[in-house]
Amino acid sequence: MSRAATARALPAPTRPRARPKTKPRAKQKVEPRRRVAGGVVWIGLVAALLAGVVALNVAVPRLNIRLDQTQGERNQLRADNAQLNTEIAAKAASGRILGLASGRLGLRPANPDYLDLRK
Repeated sequence: MSRAATARALPAPTRPRARPKTKPRAKQKVEPRRRVAGGVVWIGLVAALLAGVVALNVAVPRLNIRLDQTQGERNQLRADNAQLNTEIAAKAASGRILGLASGRLGLRPANPDYLDLRK
């Protein structure tokens, strides 16, 4: 047998494996300003809404007080008008007017017998 036949095939020398070149990772875009800005916007929005609620809670009782005062004035004016209407009716009574006209001025009611209203 030949030497070549008896010789075992030696494995090829192994090279140390080179690490595959890693692609540089793209830096993740961190947008802290956007997050912070978004938070500031939300805080401002919530603060504005709360301020609106507080303003309404202050305005409603004020309006109710003004409404009560206005209704009181209206009721007083209606009472005054009713009293004045009563006084007008009392002073405009025909018997009273006839009495004043005949007593103070000496006037007598006209006799309708001699008036001719036809043409």
